[in-house]
Amino acid sequence: MASKRLRIHRVRGDAIEGVDDVLVYQLGKAEVDKLGSLRFVPGALADHLTSHGGELLGSSQMSSLRWLEAGATASYGTVSEPCNHWQKFPNPGVLLRHYLDGDSAIEAYWKSVAWPAQGLFIGEPLATPYPKR
Repeated sequence: MASKRLRIHRVRGDAIEGVDDVLVYQLGKAEVDKLGSLRFVPGALADHLTSHGGELLGSSQMSSLRWLEAGATASYGTVSEPCNHWQKFPNPGVLLRHYLDGDSAIEAYWKSVAWPAQGLFIGEPLATPYPKR
């Protein structure tokens, strides 16, 4: 089982730094610090759970494109004020479970966002680092 080969760390803080094996990175900050110090593994998913991360070309918040530029394979971001409803953001447990069970990036993200109408999925949608056996 793929999940037995992973080390899972839940970090509480404003950012991570100097990590060289990031598979999933989620946090709730408008700007993510220290992205240049990270190394994302092939197929990595990353997103910041904010109001306008999905506005790709101009916003008061970091664009989800920054995740891809830093090496993540796919990301998700909302495109309008989400009113802080949890259903508009990826549920990390659901996202990771489906991804490790062999779903593609888009399938795992889609299943993890209960209300996807105000969001945008970007990156390589068919990435499947843990294919079904």
